[in-house]
Amino acid sequence: MAAIIEAENLAKIYRVGKMDVPALRGVSFAVERGEFVSIVGPSGSGKSTLFYLLGGLTRPTSGRVIIDGEDFSRMSDSQRTAARKRKIGFVFQKFNLLPSLDAKGNIDVAADIAGSNGRADRELFQRIVSMLGIGERMRHRPAELSGGEQQRVALARALINRPAIVLADEPTGNLDSVNSEIVLRMLRQSNQELGQTVLMITHNPQAATYGDRILHMRDGQMVPPEKVPQWAPPHAPPSGVH
Repeated sequence: MAAIIEAENLAKIYRVGKMDVPALRGVSFAVERGEFVSIVGPSGSGKSTLFYLLGGLTRPTSGRVIIDGEDFSRMSDSQRTAARKRKIGFVFQKFNLLPSLDAKGNIDVAADIAGSNGRADRELFQRIVSMLGIGERMRHRPAELSGGEQQRVALARALINRPAIVLADEPTGNLDSVNSEIVLRMLRQSNQELGQTVLMITHNPQAATYGDRILHMRDGQMVPPEKVPQWAPPHAPPSGVH
């Protein structure tokens, strides 16, 4: 099966004052169409930098990012933006919902941005919000929703246009165990039932097990599992939906 995400010798260096700080040091890997891949590593390992490069949100210092056959690293900013709208749905740790819109409006705006004149697929809309358990919260604004409900709305927004790829950056980082499981199960369902390729960045080894395959990062590089230092998972948050 052909790769839909390809990273070729990616490097990213940030300039801090007079110093060059490498965030990525020659990262190469591929994700096949229809895979669910988890990338795990501690804070500072380069995971989020990799996420922004794969999503076309920033350029690499060197190397290439090829998304569904298109070389993001050779595109202009406007070309990358257009490609993102067509191909990628984003889920962030911070929900990034528009406070002036209700939940339905926040989901519908994704269709508008993608050029669908705000007309999301109604059947898919109902299916997604039902699967996420937020069907009765559509007329509530973000301030009226719990953190778990806000993340589920954000996930629905990422899925509504049937993007070929869903990139999720610490999607359960601000959630309790109950809401974390709901979001992870939905990512898995979108992969299996909607055929979307999912790449999830996480620091949580337990969350990573929802993927078909786990890649490990440390110090800006991919490392084989046998060379991954052991670190303790975060303390389990209190149970219950918040």
